[in-house]
Amino acid sequence: MDPSAPVSAASAQAGPGTRKIIPIVPAESESVGLYEASKKIYPRTVRGMFARWRWGMVFLTQLLFYGLPWAQWGERQLLLFDLAARRFYVFGLVLYPQDLIYLSGLLVVSALALFLFTAVAGRLWCGYACPQTVYTEIFMWVEHRIEGNRTARMRLDGESMSLEKLVKKWFKHLVWIGIAMWTGFSFVGYFTPIRELGMAFLQTRMGSWEVFWVFFYGFATYGNAGFMREQVCKYMCPYARFQSAMFDRDTLIVSYDPKRGEPRAPRRKGIDPRSMALGDCIDCGLCVQVCPTGIDIRQGLQHECIGCGLCVDACDTVMQKMAYAPRLIRYDTQNGMEAGWSRRQLLRRVLRPRVLVYSAILSLLVIGLLASLVARTPLKVDVVRDRASLARIVEDGRLENVYRLQIMNATEEPRDYRIAAHGIEELRVSPGEPVTIGAAESRWVAVRLQVPYGAVPAGSHTVHFDIRDERGGFQVSEKAVFLVPR
Repeated sequence: MDPSAPVSAASAQAGPGTRKIIPIVPAESESVGLYEASKKIYPRTVRGMFARWRWGMVFLTQLLFYGLPWAQWGERQLLLFDLAARRFYVFGLVLYPQDLIYLSGLLVVSALALFLFTAVAGRLWCGYACPQTVYTEIFMWVEHRIEGNRTARMRLDGESMSLEKLVKKWFKHLVWIGIAMWTGFSFVGYFTPIRELGMAFLQTRMGSWEVFWVFFYGFATYGNAGFMREQVCKYMCPYARFQSAMFDRDTLIVSYDPKRGEPRAPRRKGIDPRSMALGDCIDCGLCVQVCPTGIDIRQGLQHECIGCGLCVDACDTVMQKMAYAPRLIRYDTQNGMEAGWSRRQLLRRVLRPRVLVYSAILSLLVIGLLASLVARTPLKVDVVRDRASLARIVEDGRLENVYRLQIMNATEEPRDYRIAAHGIEELRVSPGEPVTIGAAESRWVAVRLQVPYGAVPAGSHTVHFDIRDERGGFQVSEKAVFLVPR
């Protein structure tokens, strides 16, 4: 035992044969972090087919997102979810909360479409249409235009604070905040008529909830696209974690061909790699530099890969300069990569039973949903009994039950509805004249059903209200109960 090792007082006084307890004192304390420290990623700008596809999706998605609230359908907004009035205006449709089944159908269709696209070509949604991807691309474009290319941004961040750095940083964040706030404003414009919202903003009389959601959605866009970026895809998005359950060996994924690329090493242009026992990869690292999540695709498929294909564009550019064949990195399947299949063989295996089943179910659901919307009756009725008086005898000696009918006109013009009822003999309905309901309006109507006293035995009897549109011919029937006291 080392005589210089520290011992306790009890151990020092212990006699021979006594077991000594010697504490272990660490040389220095160590701290273990729960997460790996992340380094800022500086993606390089690249040109190519997949980069053009990404920017095409940016323009398309933002044209729809920013433009739809301003589009008009007649005298109203084309797409408006008016939560206060409980009306949802979708093109020519007026939907009520009772039409929630259509929202459920839309969610099922979206989920199946995600399963289908993932089974065919992996994370297409993440790489091209996800809002996180789209707004990160927009914010990085602003950063590139203000601070410069990848090298200039790295140099600027590494410098001490100066007037140039301060101006560039503040100007970049001002532009980011402007985009984020306009995004939040557009988002709220789907729930509050955007023209009224704009006038309320100019007159500084926006509602508290509207102000809250504009700032909340704007702050989320600013934080996620400006600062968190790839961290959202890596750690917060659940899709990256369960996507492997929808992959198989015939799913198209961004892949590096190790048979052709290895061993990799730098070399001059014009040198035949086979003469040096090398692969086509010159180990330039551009595939890593252009990756939005900062991974090295040459290490194989990783859950951080969003399938954007920018590494394919970067590698093809290098292959072209080196006079090598393109597609060292490409969209391929695991089976196709190992067997060296041609493009025709690859596409034939991509259209496998799993994909065909997804496609068939998705097609049937879309057709069924559209057919249901086309055949939908633009009239909704809810029947509620008047609980204040379940049954009573009126002046002319008749037994009366009182109901409240909520009649919802799901058209864009006023309608006259006639209320009738059947199920009991000599049943009389009041009011007998048609009821006028305004365009896209919901109204409660008090309805009285009467039968001669003693003509119906005691108990509950099923009756049906028939509400018919006088002009359009639509009719809705709702069941109710007529009570006869003992």
